Amino acid sequence: MFKRDILVHLESWKADTHRKPLILRGARQVGKTTVVNEFGKQFDNYLSLNLEKKEASALFELTIPLKDLMPLIFAHCGKIRKEGNILLFIDEIQNSAKAIALLRYFYEELPDIYVIAAGSLLENLIDVRVSFPVGRVQYMALRPCSFREFLGAIGENALLPVLDKPEVTIAFHERLIVLFNIYTLIGGMPEAVQLYAERRDILSLESIYETLLQGYRDDVEKYAQGKQLPEVIRFILKEGWHKAGQAVTLGGFAGSSYNAREVGEAFRLLEKAMLLELVYPTTSTEVPATPEMKRMPKLIWLDTGLVNYAAQVQKEVLGAKDIMDAWRGMVAEQVVAQELLTLTDKVSQKRSFWIRNKSGSNAEVDFVWVQNSMIYPIEVKSGHNAHLRSLHSFMERSSQTVAVRVWSQSYSVDEVRTVNGKEFKLLNIPFYLVGKLDAILRQL
Repeated sequence: MFKRDILVHLESWKADTHRKPLILRGARQVGKTTVVNEFGKQFDNYLSLNLEKKEASALFELTIPLKDLMPLIFAHCGKIRKEGNILLFIDEIQNSAKAIALLRYFYEELPDIYVIAAGSLLENLIDVRVSFPVGRVQYMALRPCSFREFLGAIGENALLPVLDKPEVTIAFHERLIVLFNIYTLIGGMPEAVQLYAERRDILSLESIYETLLQGYRDDVEKYAQGKQLPEVIRFILKEGWHKAGQAVTLGGFAGSSYNAREVGEAFRLLEKAMLLELVYPTTSTEVPATPEMKRMPKLIWLDTGLVNYAAQVQKEVLGAKDIMDAWRGMVAEQVVAQELLTLTDKVSQKRSFWIRNKSGSNAEVDFVWVQNSMIYPIEVKSGHNAHLRSLHSFMERSSQTVAVRVWSQSYSVDEVRTVNGKEFKLLNIPFYLVGKLDAILRQL
C-alpha cells in the first residue's frame, strides 16, 4: 500500500472528536476504494457498500430509522457485529440521492459510527437538486500519487527521510533526479505506478493509460446530457492533452469551432470530475491572490503520465536529460503543478500564476503559492539569477523576501538583488522537493 499521505490524513480524521462523515473526492481510478479498504483494517468492524449494486442501493430506499438500518447493512455485507468501532464505507454514493441525504443523520443520530463516502461526479448532483447535507459532512481530496508515494511504491523507502532534509539531498541528487524524471514520464495513477513497480517496464503501461482514457471518454454521458455539451467534452478529452501547461483560449479551443460559452461549460464539468483545472492568473503580490477570471488560463490535467501518453510525447520526455527541455518546458510546468496540489488535501485548493497588471507587459511567474498569509512566487526555470526577470518584477512589487525557483540542479539558497536594489532570498529547489515546499518555507 503506497497511498501513505492520504492514510495520514484519514488517521487525523479518525482521531478528531468533532469529525463528521467524510466525502472523498477525486477522479475515477485515483485509488479511493483501495485506500479506504486499507484504512478499514484499523477498525473492528469494516462495512463496505457499493451503490452501483442495486441490492446495496435499495437499503437506503427503506423508510426505517437509521439505527434499524445498521443491522441490515451488516447482513448485506455478510458480517456479524463485533465489539468495538465501526467504519462504514459507501462507495459510488452518487447513485443514491437518499444515501447522500442520510449522511447528515449519521452525523446527528449515530456520531460514534465512522462514515466515509466516495463517488465520481458527486458535485454534479447539486445540479439536479439532491438534498445535500451542507455543514454535516467533511471533504477530502484524493489525487494521483505524489513523488513521495511513488518512491514508496517502487521500493525506494530509504530515500523518504532524505527528502525531509533539503541540505542532505545534495548527496543523493543524481539518483533522485533520475527517479523524478521516471515519475514525470509515468505519472501517479495508482494502477500505472503499481505495474511499473512490478515490471519496471514503461511500454507495458500503455494499455493502462488507454483503458483510463477510454473510461473517461465513456463517462461523458454521465458528465452531461443533451447533444452539444457531450460533443464538446469528447473533443476536449481528445485534443486537450496537447495543451497541458499552456495558456488557452476558450472560444475556438484547440482549433475547434466551439464558442467560449460551450467550451467553458464543458471545462467546468470536467473540473468537477477533477480531471483538469483551468489555472487563472492573479495580478496580486499580497494576499488575497484574487484570480483574474477574464484573463487566459493555463490548462493543467490531473496526471502527467496521462498527458505524456495522450499527447504522444513519451519518447521526447524519455529522451530528455533535463525535463526542462522536454516539450518546450510544458511537461515541467505540468508536473510542478501536480506536485503543488499534493501539498494539501483540500478539495477547494486552486493553483494560480502571476502576471504584471500593466498593458503590454509580458512579465509572468509560472506559479504562486499562498502560505501563512504570504504569496510566494515560483518560477520553473534554469539559468542565471539575473535572467529571472519576471520573478524580479514580482519581488519589486511585493513585501515578500523569499522567492522560489524549481529546477533540475541541487538545492541551494542564493542572496539576490533586483535592478532597483530589492534584496531577497532565492530558494532553488530541485523538482523532487516541490512536494516538501511547505515544510521548507516553514523552516526559512
